[in-house]
Amino acid sequence: MGFIVLLVFIILALIVLASCVKIVPQAHALVVERLGMFRGTWGVGIHFKIPFIERIAKRVNLKEQVVDFAPQPVITKDNVTMRIDTVVFFQITDPRLFAYGVENPIMAIENLTATTLRNIIGDMELDETLTSREIINTKMRASLDIATDPWGIKVNRVELKNIIPPSAIQDAMEKQMKAERERRESILIAEGEKKSTILVAEGKKESVILDAEAEKQAAILRAEAEKEKMIREAEGQAEAILKVQEANAQGIRMIREAGADNAVLTIKSLQAFEKAADGKATKIIIPSDIQGIAGLASSLAEVMKDKEK
Repeated sequence: MGFIVLLVFIILALIVLASCVKIVPQAHALVVERLGMFRGTWGVGIHFKIPFIERIAKRVNLKEQVVDFAPQPVITKDNVTMRIDTVVFFQITDPRLFAYGVENPIMAIENLTATTLRNIIGDMELDETLTSREIINTKMRASLDIATDPWGIKVNRVELKNIIPPSAIQDAMEKQMKAERERRESILIAEGEKKSTILVAEGKKESVILDAEAEKQAAILRAEAEKEKMIREAEGQAEAILKVQEANAQGIRMIREAGADNAVLTIKSLQAFEKAADGKATKIIIPSDIQGIAGLASSLAEVMKDKEK
């Protein structure tokens, strides 16, 4: 019987000793009380408490925590009621203040968030509320951080998750956005038609310019060709006349070399003159000594008469 009692006592002692050994994990802290009075805060590591005298008053999570609060009704400066839900990111920086500062920290933060949100939105109109979300977040974070500092809580960030205006306001906003989209569409269509018209006009202008340039170049080429043709014809006629004159000169030279007298030369000259004046030439040049030629012809006639006698 005594052995059993001793065994039970040993087991109870081991249980009590085991309960006195506390291991604190990373990013956690323990608030310890001795006889109901705050003794200290245990950080990461192994700790021993005095049985029946010391106790763990609160286990504190030092990680950053996120709380999503339900939508809160707020009224803007222009008397529009809307619902806004917020997300608060906070972190416990002082376990002692967190344990003894406020009874229910999460509920306190929620109520404080709703109150701060109503104060900020109450100074803003509807349009400003919808477009100033970042400003509202900054103001709320600053206000909440100051208010929760005595509780050992630091508010790192506040975000407006949803801003829900009344259904009538939503319908009006949707109609306004639709009208704005239609207006932008009309502007884009008009701009496109304008650009298309300009491009078509520029294309026609370029086409007319190119046609005029082509016609001008063609006229220049035709004129050059006509000029070249006339030059070639004139050169051909001049060369033909030159050839005839050279041939006549060559004949006269041959006759002179053969011993013909001046009368024969004169006759040959008149024959060449007759050929030049056969109607093909456009202009006939009469030599200035035509009377001398006539006299030679008379003398030649008298010589021929004497021969006949």
